[in-house]
Amino acid sequence: MLNIDTLKREWLSNPRRDLLSGTVVALALIPEAIAFSIIAGVDPAVGLYASFIIAVTISIVGGRPAMISAATGAMSLLMVTLVKEHGLEYLFAASILTGVFQIIIGWLKLGSLIRFVSRSVMTGFVNSLAILIFMAQLPELTGVNWQTYALVAAGLGIIYGFPYITKAVPSPLVAILTLTGVVVWAGINVRTVGDMGQMPTAFPAFHLPNVPLTWETLVIIAPISATLAFVGLLESLLTANIIDDMTDTPSDKDREARGQGIANILSPLFGGMAGCAMIGQSVINVKSGGRGRLSTLWAGLFLLFLILVLQQWVAMIPMAVLVAVMIMVSVGTFDWNSIRRLGTTPKQSSAVMIVTTLAVVLTHDLSKGVVLGVIMSAIFFALKVSKLVAVERVDSGDNDIHIYKVQGQIFFVSADLLTSGFEFHGHPKSVTIDLTHARIWDITAVDAIDKIVFRYRRHGAEVNVIDMSEACSTLVGKVGQFDKTHLPSGAGH
Repeated sequence: MLNIDTLKREWLSNPRRDLLSGTVVALALIPEAIAFSIIAGVDPAVGLYASFIIAVTISIVGGRPAMISAATGAMSLLMVTLVKEHGLEYLFAASILTGVFQIIIGWLKLGSLIRFVSRSVMTGFVNSLAILIFMAQLPELTGVNWQTYALVAAGLGIIYGFPYITKAVPSPLVAILTLTGVVVWAGINVRTVGDMGQMPTAFPAFHLPNVPLTWETLVIIAPISATLAFVGLLESLLTANIIDDMTDTPSDKDREARGQGIANILSPLFGGMAGCAMIGQSVINVKSGGRGRLSTLWAGLFLLFLILVLQQWVAMIPMAVLVAVMIMVSVGTFDWNSIRRLGTTPKQSSAVMIVTTLAVVLTHDLSKGVVLGVIMSAIFFALKVSKLVAVERVDSGDNDIHIYKVQGQIFFVSADLLTSGFEFHGHPKSVTIDLTHARIWDITAVDAIDKIVFRYRRHGAEVNVIDMSEACSTLVGKVGQFDKTHLPSGAGH
């Protein structure tokens, strides 16, 4: 249970900067939410409502203060087919089931498994997102007039230059307000937020998905929901890790998983779709000074205020300024040190980082790139550990007595290396295999020991396997085929 001190620290330790940074995020959320709605094939109101509901909800129940969650491109891409083939109501139902899956994952405490994602994969994930964020701005810079380019340049100038004057107000907010005023005053003809689509005019109403509660409906939405749950949590937990590093503060990954689930259940009940953490907006929030839950809550509340009350003013914001903000996010997100370290880091780590980055950029699918990177990391790790197995023959002073000391991790990759370390010629009368400094991990390792023991015994040798740890003895006792009289009592029972 949270105590008063924790609540004060997470909500009220940084109120002014949290409110200012949340304001910047809310402005940046509008074109993103509209664009992601268009990608998913739904009305812009669906993405805007989702961003409001998810941001407000996750600020209360999430496990990472200052992280922004809303409608996202990664999730929208997965919704296209469902919306096209079955309609919006099935998307609402699938979003609710997505939340249920995520709550179960959080309840089972599987969120902590994110620690198995290596630093190389994390770097590849971050770099690929930075590239995708930059690429997403290119349509706004293609086939436009020179005034658009001038506004982007001016926006970047303010964003990077204003902090030298004062850091009391986030520079992206200054850029948005200043350049919007210039465009309106001068009547400059450039693309604006209002050109993205029609914004809603009423508060979202409670709505249950209008779908039949049948097995057929479950068959339709379950695969999509499972994929949305996985991708959403993957992006959210990896983003949480990034914000952890940026703020030097920890997060509760299992609570975050449950929080994402709760948010994704509430979102469709008020006309929204499933979403997850947004690395771009989260970076904007942190770089603008946001540190507490208040920044996320205000981003959601102010977003609703903007689209319902100030939508005529919001519609005047030039897209070029928001492009400048997102370019700043892209540049700030990319790990430039990873490029400089390519010559000094291990080749395998660099390969994992590069492959993860390329896979995400080429497929526009975060899950495929990260899963590929995790698999590569696991393979490289297994190969590295397998080479640490050593079999040493100790001089016993008698050619009829062979004593072997085994060191290292024995599993399916290193089993053959273990077997090759023994000398089977010479027909010794006695063989002792000392496993004091070895660790047996799986049945492949046990099978390798079986083969060694039986091969010596076929030549008439007496074989003793000694000094295994209790855990190893238990595994060998359960699945090993050789005589286990030398194992600790109870190991084979």
